[in-house]
Amino acid sequence: MTKSLYTACAAIALSLSLTTHGLAADEYNVSKGVTTAGVPLGLHGSDPVTLSTFNAVAEGDAAHTVVVDDVAYYFASADSARTFEAAPNNYLPQFGGFCAFAVALGKKFDGDPQYADIVDGKLYLFVNAEIFEKYKKDSKRIIAKAHKTWPSIKNTAVGDL
Repeated sequence: MTKSLYTACAAIALSLSLTTHGLAADEYNVSKGVTTAGVPLGLHGSDPVTLSTFNAVAEGDAAHTVVVDDVAYYFASADSARTFEAAPNNYLPQFGGFCAFAVALGKKFDGDPQYADIVDGKLYLFVNAEIFEKYKKDSKRIIAKAHKTWPSIKNTAVGDL
């Protein structure tokens, strides 16, 4: 009985913690569950510096974790983590890591690091190959529309869109 009570209390505390830190509104595209840092994982565990700089996916390592806005990011190396810590906004994906095409349509879909584009030094993610190809046909308009739409959906839960 004590173990069940402990588990229930821990679940409630985690839920309150996530709500208090603003994650309940789905501002960031994160994996379910929490990391050893006690917060959800962003970018599917991919290294944001490598992705933003080279548009290449490099698997991050939990040994090199940096937490920003209650989201954990993994890095392929300590150097990459230090680079990120010095200027995280230079490497974080736009729209909290949600699919830019979906954001332009007022939705929040998963942004997959396999389908990424760097425009004017900013990282944009897309849900899949099909959507990425559609985006490439009219990228400037889609990015502009996503930037216009994001403020109105940023604090809205995924299920409410």
